[in-house]
Amino acid sequence: MPSLLPHILVGALIIAVQWLVLGRLHLWNAWPDAVLLYVAWTGMQLGRRYGALTGFASGFFMDALYGTWGIQMFVKTVIGYLMGLFQHTERESFPVIPSYIFVGSLAVALLHNGLFALFIALAASTKNISIVTGVWLGSSLYTAALAGLATLFMTRTR
Repeated sequence: MPSLLPHILVGALIIAVQWLVLGRLHLWNAWPDAVLLYVAWTGMQLGRRYGALTGFASGFFMDALYGTWGIQMFVKTVIGYLMGLFQHTERESFPVIPSYIFVGSLAVALLHNGLFALFIALAASTKNISIVTGVWLGSSLYTAALAGLATLFMTRTR
């Protein structure tokens, strides 16, 4: 069993950065989702149980901050569980190449934001095209770009 305190502290820090900084960086009704990247990383590192728990807890706090009760919690739990299915045991076998990280995070963000946009549209009973262009496609590209930049930064600082 891994030590949970560092993961809880990092998760709380990422939620705070998401709420205070990244949530305010809107470009054409799109914003990056660092919490999604953390949930996906936790699922791949620790497995589906911890990925789902991280998704549930972070989704709960995101729902409380943004007023989307239940939507973030459900979608992030599903993503954490699905990413936990791809858990790797050997650290050296996981390639950290920025283009791979960009494409992988784009796929995860497209799934996450597609579900999120669907549930938001159903909850609001709307058919607005900005949900598709901004929330689904724009936010997915923005999140993937954030993951690519973070990977470039992390590989250059080692």
